Amino acid sequence: MNTPVVHTIVSRDNPALKALRVLVKDNSAYRKRGQLWLEGDHLCRAALARGWVVSQAVFAQSRWEREGAYSDFSLPRVMVLADALFDGLSPLAADQKMGFVVDLPNAPQIDPSLATVVLDQVQDAGNVGSVLRSAAAFGFAQVVALRGTAGLWSPKVVRAGMGAHFALRLVESASVADALVLRVPLIATSSHQGDWLHQCEGAQSLPWPCAWLLGHEGQGVQAALLDAAQRRVRIAQPGGEESLNVAAAAAVCLHASAAAQARLKTT
Repeated sequence: MNTPVVHTIVSRDNPALKALRVLVKDNSAYRKRGQLWLEGDHLCRAALARGWVVSQAVFAQSRWEREGAYSDFSLPRVMVLADALFDGLSPLAADQKMGFVVDLPNAPQIDPSLATVVLDQVQDAGNVGSVLRSAAAFGFAQVVALRGTAGLWSPKVVRAGMGAHFALRLVESASVADALVLRVPLIATSSHQGDWLHQCEGAQSLPWPCAWLLGHEGQGVQAALLDAAQRRVRIAQPGGEESLNVAAAAAVCLHASAAAQARLKTT
């Protein structure tokens, strides 16, 4: 294992720290820099497990002194920050005070045949990250984000995704026309019309693979996508609330697809 090049930084005005601070705080910086910030042990290990290459590792001084180099991985460069400086980047717990800077992969094209989630102007970063977690958990391989959706690789979405990013084909800034190249059945979520999800069994079972269309938190799926959908589905809400949060609705719908696929395999 190569010995990393270690730079210790104690000044908040250090140019390398200033550049890192922009990458951590600016939701669009990853597009300009072509790099991502991953923070905490879980995210860093998830990236390494998928073969991502670390450009630079960052440790709080207390963790670096306690544990030394990441002994089970080869790290090319390490930035060690005084704890107060690291806390200015991230409020991680003491045993988690580390992060990686990794290079952003080349943007993929949409694969028309994959089980997909289409995000139509879903703006809340927490919702987007949660949807990505559900997509990865329930066997969907691709997420297509239409323009107006929170950046899939922005720091808040990456944190909320908890490693799901590394298991998915992610396409950003797509148009409606881009989404319509999908050759799998399109299923639109709706709060007021369509088949009841819990009744989608037998001849009306959910198809696999498919593409779920998930819309803006307030406006839902836009008309151009609704018109293209082969099916509309709604979730029963006997409690009487107006609608589910989009991330909660996604988890319910994507699980229903995974369950329908499991039933097909056993018949």
